[in-house]
Amino acid sequence: MAEETPVEALTAEAAQAELVRLGEELARANLAYHRDDTPEIDDATYDALKRRNAAIEARFPDLKQPGSPSDQVGAAPAEGFAKVTHAVRMLSLANAFDPEDLEEFVRGVRKYLGISEDSKLPFTAEPKIDGLSLSLLYENRQLVRAATRGDGAVGENVTANAATIEEIPEQLDDAPDRLEVRGEVYMSHADFEALNARQAARAGRSFANPRNAAAGSLRQLDPEITRSRPLKFFAYAWGETSEPLSETQSGAVARLRKIGFQTNPLTELCEDAAQMLDAYHRIETQRATLDYDIDGVVYKVDELALQHRLGFRSTTPRWAIAHKFPAELAWTWLERIEIQVGRTGALSPVARLSPLTVGGVVVSNATLHNEDYIAGRDAKGGEIRGGKDIREGDWVQVYRAGDVIPKIADVDLSRRPPKAQPYKFPQVCPECGSDAVREEGDAVRRCSGGLICPAQAVEKMRHFVSRSAFDIEGLGAKQVAQFYTLGWLRTPQDIFTLAARDAAGEKALQEIAPLLDRLEREEHSDAHARLADALGLETFDAQTARKAYEQRSRTPLEDQHGWGEKSAKNLFQAIEGKRNIPLDRVIFALGIRHVGESGAALLAGHYGTWQAFEDAMHMASPDAEGAAKEAWDDLVSIDGVGSVMAGAIVTTFAQQAERASIDGLVAQLDIQPFARRVVQDSPVAGQTVVFTGTLEKMTRAEAKARAEALGAKVSGSVSAKTDLLIAGPGAGSKAKKAAELGVRTIDEDGWLALIGAL
Repeated sequence: MAEETPVEALTAEAAQAELVRLGEELARANLAYHRDDTPEIDDATYDALKRRNAAIEARFPDLKQPGSPSDQVGAAPAEGFAKVTHAVRMLSLANAFDPEDLEEFVRGVRKYLGISEDSKLPFTAEPKIDGLSLSLLYENRQLVRAATRGDGAVGENVTANAATIEEIPEQLDDAPDRLEVRGEVYMSHADFEALNARQAARAGRSFANPRNAAAGSLRQLDPEITRSRPLKFFAYAWGETSEPLSETQSGAVARLRKIGFQTNPLTELCEDAAQMLDAYHRIETQRATLDYDIDGVVYKVDELALQHRLGFRSTTPRWAIAHKFPAELAWTWLERIEIQVGRTGALSPVARLSPLTVGGVVVSNATLHNEDYIAGRDAKGGEIRGGKDIREGDWVQVYRAGDVIPKIADVDLSRRPPKAQPYKFPQVCPECGSDAVREEGDAVRRCSGGLICPAQAVEKMRHFVSRSAFDIEGLGAKQVAQFYTLGWLRTPQDIFTLAARDAAGEKALQEIAPLLDRLEREEHSDAHARLADALGLETFDAQTARKAYEQRSRTPLEDQHGWGEKSAKNLFQAIEGKRNIPLDRVIFALGIRHVGESGAALLAGHYGTWQAFEDAMHMASPDAEGAAKEAWDDLVSIDGVGSVMAGAIVTTFAQQAERASIDGLVAQLDIQPFARRVVQDSPVAGQTVVFTGTLEKMTRAEAKARAEALGAKVSGSVSAKTDLLIAGPGAGSKAKKAAELGVRTIDEDGWLALIGAL
């Protein structure tokens, strides 16, 4: 179960567990929404999941690596349509939910570009249409292809369908020879109501909302069905083009309007964050009067040259953000408070609510974060909710936006039952009875039971088989819990001996049963020796033999509830297929505190092989001298690996029980070396570079991104392994150490010349 703690109070290992669950929920939601046009959750819930995921990754950047929900756009195309590979990927947008998020976005853009607060930086603001993204490719001003976004890289060819939409011109005037126009297909409220009325009259499928109706209508295999549906189209962007449309975003949109596309009339130009917020409120006040759905406002840096400099993250541009409208609030009864225990031992309180509908979704649970939150305090002891505590039986206000599950925003004291008592947070673990300890400075109380706590053991195993770790098909959270209850799984290596033990258990039982029958008839028998051997006993006595037999006397997997011969065989094959696995997945799967997906990738990229990583972790020590200190310094020099993460890794490898568990696992695996990305014609590919001092022509973040894109490793400190130091004004100890070690040192202009950026 994911930890239910505020992002600002999460520990790294709690964040890892949450990211696993978020990934699973977001993957299901993306398929339902983008591919199947039958969303299982509403937009506010989806945004909450995405925002929670992004907030965790922002606070713990070392936990993120390829495979994160943040790296996913849309969903894979459905069967039945030809596939289209987008020449320029169709990305999604990062989200803002309040003025602080907007201001942080603007500050971040200025910081990345190195633009001062008093310099002009215009943005456009436009309504965010709640429809289906569509790409239109024109060659020689003739429509030749239309495609959905799909997963951002590959979409569905819906050319015949798009050609039936009146607002999509088949021929353009005064346009570039090659132009890809992007926009949103939508359905007006009036047309949506009329469509549902027609569907009801013929006993057909009714649509939940205009977005679903538009998406379902465009993605019909029969274009005549699409023609019968009143779809519309707003253009707001472009992909590949043979010539620039303009030097600015606003100018390009005006050009699209001039050559024949409908663009949104509410789009405006803003000079700063205050004007952007004013535009947001103006558009929000018109929301109810518009004949189409919008769910926020999109801001974009207006100057296209700056957009180019800002570039992209894995799935979102740095130069744009969607400011979403707020989610709904609702009131209900808090029936009881339950405590759940996560894999790190954290005790997480959950409110069980009298079910209510918030934004079209039935809600019955809400996070209570931790004991301070229940008591009406924040992490620093200050008041929240005016100091009002939360009690079982309270009438509470539920807020849905901005968290994985809803949270309680307020309590109505006028409706508090007279007998309601302050909640007493448990001092012992509800799962194993061990002391629940809250360390100084930690917002979370944790079970001290460790491996004897079944909740922690099960959650650790769930993490091991999660999608970003070993990802064993057929062995998910439910199966892990089942096998733990049966006593089959206690450590990760048990997974890889499961098939052998299953087969050996059956064979042994076939031999043991008749021997035990004979034992009951004959007090002295040669059966004793055979029985001891079959049970794995050094010597024989009746009591030990009976106990050993009872422990071995289990039903084979194929005869367990929910399993059969085929499913058991498939699981064993899936497990066998995971013996060969990449190094970064193994490191992440170990569940070491503070080591997430990105951290695991950094470690794998630095050490290359399991043997090199293991040897370094065994040797590294911050308090030793010689080779041990050098190994530690090498570890913390990895950009993105700090002393906290390094300490957690070294501590793990120094613990005897953990070492035994890891060694047992590794013995079952064939761990693949880290696959390094090969960059052709790069002067710094494979080199370790360090930046120090003040960079004047690009920010540190921009410089690091450029270096990594060219195949270099960026380190945070200078060592004998450093190949190149880029030193700006103010360079201090790093420049001095580089000189002592004979490391090549150049200035910023030299760096730009080296990479061909001057």
